[in-house]
Amino acid sequence: MTTKKSAPAKPQGKQERSKAVKQRRTRFIKEFLIDQNATRAAKAAGFSPKTAHSQGQRLLKNAEVRSEIDSENEKANSKLDLTVDRVKLEIARLAFYDPAAFWNENGSAKPIHEIDEDSRRALSGFEMAELFEGAGEDRAMVGYVKKFKLASKDRALELAARHLKMLTDKVEITGDEAILQALAEGRKRAAQR
Repeated sequence: MTTKKSAPAKPQGKQERSKAVKQRRTRFIKEFLIDQNATRAAKAAGFSPKTAHSQGQRLLKNAEVRSEIDSENEKANSKLDLTVDRVKLEIARLAFYDPAAFWNENGSAKPIHEIDEDSRRALSGFEMAELFEGAGEDRAMVGYVKKFKLASKDRALELAARHLKMLTDKVEITGDEAILQALAEGRKRAAQR
């Protein structure tokens, strides 16, 4: 009985390795764009789970990979009309809506189509129920219950204030007086420039 020996595996050529690297990079980019998670993307691109975190970080520092990711993100933002101005406008709408816009002068709730767009965008929920009286053939609708759930203004106002630099994080340094003195002198020099 003779056994067939398989031919030894040929070492991968430079072109084949380059093609494999390019395929992994391309897969990494596509996977990264899904959820912006470099470790998960590296695993999905075929890197070892043990080294996926470091490989993902290394790939994000690669100029070609970063450029491709930025380009794809810009395309997606453009398609969605996701711009800085639009985000600022939405924050302003949430921060400054007037709850009175949802009600008529007689106190009844306005139909949705009569509420201005800025106020409608502040809605985070809406419920409407029909009210009936009677039973059987005597049953008749007598009104509606409308519930508006409005977005919280707190977070929108905080984002707007941070954008306008009204809120700054304060860092307090305690310790050696020489260090504090050097910092104070540095601030004076910077202010004089």
